[in-house]
Amino acid sequence: MITIGQKFPSFSKTAVVSLEKGKEFETITSDFLTNDDNVWTVIFWWPKDFTFVCPTEIAEFNKNYGEFRDRDTRLIGASTDSEFVHAAWRTHHDDLRDLKFPMLADTSKSLAEDLGILEPNEKIAYRATFIIDPTGIVRWVSVNDLNVGRNVKEVLRVLDGLQTDELCPCNWEKGQETLTV
Repeated sequence: MITIGQKFPSFSKTAVVSLEKGKEFETITSDFLTNDDNVWTVIFWWPKDFTFVCPTEIAEFNKNYGEFRDRDTRLIGASTDSEFVHAAWRTHHDDLRDLKFPMLADTSKSLAEDLGILEPNEKIAYRATFIIDPTGIVRWVSVNDLNVGRNVKEVLRVLDGLQTDELCPCNWEKGQETLTV
């Protein structure tokens, strides 16, 4: 599995960015991750569309979209389902209709495979979360088993810590003192 300190793999994938007719899809590439504007990226993966735990996580990331934006951080959601399945799910699920971030379609499973997050039997993605700095380097990885949803507040806490570029003690939260040596 790709880990901290490694460059996020190159990719070019279709994503659902809207439900407006004719504006549903956009291509997102790994070039999107690197920038001179000090913008970070959080990419989070879920196993399957039209399931039970996944929409709770996606909705929670969406609910906290402003928190990520306030931290100069882009959100990208992803699974190995197609862009058409993503669009259908968004259309038919109340909590997903108004998503503010793209749903990346890794239909070929090539990116999930490059990341090392494919579950070996069904070949679906684990619940993986990557925090990527503005140079395209992975700074944090968290992977949950298929049946346990992640904690979006913890993703924000770790992002806050990474963005301080200082030593953050256990249970540190934004606004608290960092360690000095």
